[in-house]
Amino acid sequence: MAPIQDSIILETSLNGIERFSRGKVRDVYRVGDQLLIVATDRLSAFDVVLPDGIPDKGRVLTQMSIFWFEYLRSVTATHFLTADVAAYPAALRPFRAQLEGRSMLVKRADMAPIECVARGYLAGSGWKEYKASGTVCGIPLPKGLQESSKLPEPIFTPSTKAQTGHDENISFEQMVEVVGIETARQLRDLTLAIYTKAASYAETRGIIIADTKFEFGYIDGKLVLGDEVLTPDSSRFWPLETYRAGQAQNSYDKQYVRDYLEEIRWNKQPPAPSLPPEVVEKTSEKYREAYRLLTGKAL
Repeated sequence: MAPIQDSIILETSLNGIERFSRGKVRDVYRVGDQLLIVATDRLSAFDVVLPDGIPDKGRVLTQMSIFWFEYLRSVTATHFLTADVAAYPAALRPFRAQLEGRSMLVKRADMAPIECVARGYLAGSGWKEYKASGTVCGIPLPKGLQESSKLPEPIFTPSTKAQTGHDENISFEQMVEVVGIETARQLRDLTLAIYTKAASYAETRGIIIADTKFEFGYIDGKLVLGDEVLTPDSSRFWPLETYRAGQAQNSYDKQYVRDYLEEIRWNKQPPAPSLPPEVVEKTSEKYREAYRLLTGKAL
């Protein structure tokens, strides 16, 4: 059955189902000892949720994450169970119109309190820091790199998590203080292994993954990959064909929205401004195109 997409979904309403949490983009519900994650069409930029939704965004995030969960099975276990609404518990099936194509049932994990970021290229806040100090998140880098330069090797730059407000970059040593040395090493090594495998694949599909962030948790004592994975919300996707170091890049992610907000000199404090229809439409096109290129299928 094709996904039902009558309108932009900014908020889900599953009467009788316990809401576990509401993030910037996702609504999460508790279903027994499992969780239902629903990706809405909400968009956050600079850690503030914008008033306008992006058509099909939630479907892209969900379907792309499912693709990566399957592709990365040889590297890591995940929390994913199913995205087939027909296989969901009976109590969820009346909500098919809200759930089809944009939800997944997952095992509940004890999530690590760290955002695990892998950077393969010099962009965003990393480029700003490098220009000022020659480092990215305190990690010294070679002299002479340009904006968007490929790094000699991918680097791991953890940050704190924030449901609202801004995540904060921290050093590996600070991360050790939070989770311990053994867990910190596991998270770092798994983050870089996943990024390396995914980035190599993406290049064969014409996309550079400049950087991305992952979330991990424990299920029965085993470290697993959770949340969303390698989506335009959690990653910078650049077209390989037009890539040139020394300048900002075209992108398939929400950088298009960030650039617009920078142009209008928004102060990055709530409330966020509304987006023009053409920015909404173009962003939706970029999300769908990223999915098509990476998976080989139209949404």
